[in-house]
Amino acid sequence: MTTATVKTMPDVRRTDATAVFVSTWYVPDPESRSRLLGGLGRQWRDPAGGAGIVSASSFVSVAGDTILAYVQCADPAGYRRAMRSTPGAVQVGAVEYRLRRCVVCADGAPGCVVVATFDVDGPDRQAHIVDAIVDAIEQAPPDGQPGLLAANFHVSVDGSRVLNYAEWTTDEAHETFLAGSTRATALRISTTTPGVRPIGFTRYHLHESCQP
Repeated sequence: MTTATVKTMPDVRRTDATAVFVSTWYVPDPESRSRLLGGLGRQWRDPAGGAGIVSASSFVSVAGDTILAYVQCADPAGYRRAMRSTPGAVQVGAVEYRLRRCVVCADGAPGCVVVATFDVDGPDRQAHIVDAIVDAIEQAPPDGQPGLLAANFHVSVDGSRVLNYAEWTTDEAHETFLAGSTRATALRISTTTPGVRPIGFTRYHLHESCQP
């Protein structure tokens, strides 16, 4: 099987992906960042290192100092075996998630992705905070989040994390949202819910996506 490298955002809600593996690296040095991105692409395109993958995407933060890997798998057990047997950065710090809920707000191609994470105390807290934030998004006024295309909530299999992969039209749309009431409501929910601790968010641009 061959693997194509494309410059289009991954389809987060594709039905053949049963698991998602997410890794981040702080890499402020441009040369080291380029080596890491190149190494990830080569590993995903290799039949052994890319076992079980339906889509693997690398992103660079708008600040240019952080890399995010978002790997969708149809065979998570096969990908876990590939990570253990293949040397390289892909082995380091990958958190396994399941996509739990999505809110699609508008059609369009994302210009950037904002990834927000939460530290939580178990599956019950995962479900609670996801449902609470989804309700806030769905109840927001139509002009409360212009530019938000979709919010895709993931829960880690170990019960310790929630990740929101939010698709936005532009960087500017997200910056405007940060000063609005919908953002304030979501922040209040996440900071006042027992057993939930916001870690923060980072805005990314796509580097490349590898798809068998």
